[in-house]
Amino acid sequence: MGDVSMFQYKNEPYELEFEKILTGITTCYKMMIKDNIPVPSNDENRIRDILLLNYLKKRAIKNKIDLSSYRFDREIPEDTTKGRVDIRIISKNDFEIDEAYYVIECKRLDNKKPTGASGLNGEYIKEGIMRFVAEYYSSYYGINGMIGFVVEQMNIDSNIKRINGLLSNNFKDANTQNKLTPACFIKNFKYSYYSIHKITNKKEIKLYHLMFDYSRNIEKLN
Repeated sequence: MGDVSMFQYKNEPYELEFEKILTGITTCYKMMIKDNIPVPSNDENRIRDILLLNYLKKRAIKNKIDLSSYRFDREIPEDTTKGRVDIRIISKNDFEIDEAYYVIECKRLDNKKPTGASGLNGEYIKEGIMRFVAEYYSSYYGINGMIGFVVEQMNIDSNIKRINGLLSNNFKDANTQNKLTPACFIKNFKYSYYSIHKITNKKEIKLYHLMFDYSRNIEKLN
C-alpha cells in the first residue's frame, strides 16, 4: 500500500475520505517522479492526463493504494453550469446521487510574475480558487481540491506566501476566511495546504491544495 494518511483534520467523515483520496493521488505523483516520466512545461492538461490515465485509472495501482472504490474522470462538464472539471472523483457508494462527487482543479505554477495578478499564481486563484467560490464548480460535500503543477524550480513554501499575498491584496472577492495553511496530513510529503472561503450562498468551502514539483521532469525540446 502507498503512503498512509496522518489525518490531522478530523472534522467530518468526508474530510477523512478526501484526505485518503489525496494521499493516494500523491502516491501516484511520487510514482511518476520515481519512474522519471517527462512532462511538458506548458500544458497542464497533458500533465493531468499522464497522472490520471497512467496511474489513477489503472486498476492494479488503484488496488495498491486502496482507491479501488473510486472512479476518476477527466474534463467532465458540470450539469448546472458551464464548468468543465479537470478531475471528478466519485465513490461507488454515491453512484446513484448525480451531484455527489469531489472536484480537483489542476494549474501550472512557475516563477514568472509570481506576485502579479497576471502570472500563474494569479491564474491559480482566478481560474482555480474563484471557480469554486463562484460555484462554477459544484461542492456537494463542501470540500474540494486543487493541484499545483510546479514546472520550474522554486521554494514552494515561499510561493504559497505569494499566493496568500495575492488573495489578500488582489483577490478579495475570493472571500478568504483562512488563507493557504499547511495541512500536514500525508506522510513524507510536506506540500499540502488548505484554505477556507465563503461561497456565494454564504456557506463555506474548504479547499485542499497539493503542490507537485515536476521541475526536474520537464521534457527536453529538440
